[in-house]
Amino acid sequence: MDLHTVRAVYFIGAGGIGMSALLRYFLSKGICAGGYDRTPSELTEQLAAEGADIHYDDDPARIADVFRDPAHTLVVYTPAVPETHAELRFFRTGGFATLKRAQALGMITKSARGLCIAGTHGKTTTSSMTAHLLRQSHVDCNAFLGGILKNCGSNLMCSAASDLTVIEADEYDRSFLQLSPFMAVITCADPDHLDIYGTPEAYRESFEAFTSLIRPGGVLVIKAGIRVTPRLQSGVRLYTYSGSEGQGDIYARNIRIGGGKITFDFVSPFAEIRDILLGVPMEVNIENGVAAIALACLNGVRPDEIRRGMKSFAGVARRFDFRLKTDRLVFIDDYAHHPEEVRRCIRSVRTLYPDRKITGIFQPHLYSRTRDFVDGFAESLSLLDELILLDIYPAREEPIPGVTSQIIFDRVTLAEKTLCSKAQLPALIAAGSYQVLLTIGAGDIDRLVEPLGQLLEQK
Repeated sequence: MDLHTVRAVYFIGAGGIGMSALLRYFLSKGICAGGYDRTPSELTEQLAAEGADIHYDDDPARIADVFRDPAHTLVVYTPAVPETHAELRFFRTGGFATLKRAQALGMITKSARGLCIAGTHGKTTTSSMTAHLLRQSHVDCNAFLGGILKNCGSNLMCSAASDLTVIEADEYDRSFLQLSPFMAVITCADPDHLDIYGTPEAYRESFEAFTSLIRPGGVLVIKAGIRVTPRLQSGVRLYTYSGSEGQGDIYARNIRIGGGKITFDFVSPFAEIRDILLGVPMEVNIENGVAAIALACLNGVRPDEIRRGMKSFAGVARRFDFRLKTDRLVFIDDYAHHPEEVRRCIRSVRTLYPDRKITGIFQPHLYSRTRDFVDGFAESLSLLDELILLDIYPAREEPIPGVTSQIIFDRVTLAEKTLCSKAQLPALIAAGSYQVLLTIGAGDIDRLVEPLGQLLEQK
């Protein structure tokens, strides 16, 4: 379908973070947009307030008349939706154009200069930093992000002046292979989504295929030392980067951490910028920041704009998100759901608060990921001082026999550890004493953050 003929777009899985950015894009163009999601959320309520027609029953009878014209309605669905979904079957049998989210995003951005950020970890923060740096500078940009950027309260940016488009390039279901980047970043390629890829080798190969899509004359900025061999077209420049001196073409130097602040100097073949202060003082954000600054510099953002943008970057909701910060108590919410992400989160907190007791509430995400990485989760969670472990959030999966949170719990080496249900958690927190408290996970643990914050403020 030619996007110029589209009059309505229906989303199956409308409340997903990536899907909602696309929905908002079509609304911004004056196109009728709406759809289905499994459960109400703060995000779906926001979409409805912005003009989207959203419902929560998988029932073709609930589809509004405006979405029933096959000639002018585009249907976009998330790969997490099963083939048995009644509404998806209705549209497919009715002759409607149906696209996965990544295909729709690829169509929209085909004529733009896409700045695509990929990687197992760090892609949401790095893409959001990149978008913020460009947006607050004289350059400007569009952006489709995988999280809510706190500076603008949205996961979508639209510009009438710039064709630069920052895209969080998701590797799930090989989605990022639908893109045609002008420039790209790969933050890492630690194996994940093995329910889709099968083997770590197949996972890494998809990143190599992604590098082959960068347009001639473009740029790849890749983390130094990761096990990905780029397959670049002629004329594509290659830079490696890292968060520390001596590794890569682009790196951070003169890193200063103390008093809850992180400052560093940016060094590259095309720019050196001193005294960059991180708006979100997480140790891994040095590395994320180096990649984002590199893309911004390569697209004309000035050093003074870089300093101002990095200092004012407020972060992404659920990415090392400070919910409460007093002399007595710190409460941080983080989306980490892979053992390496969990390790980085805890290590960053330990760096900022070396003399405080750190308690983590962790909700495992997916039975398959728990099974595949149980030892890694146990090792990372053992870096805490105290662990509260919730039940597995299943998302799209059916239970796997023998796979529960207990298999992580039994391997964690901490003396202070507790298995707890979500229903029991508020009472447990109300009865406890905390110095630094973390909520960690990608499931529905985010719905507990607000009530936990209120409990902690009362303590």
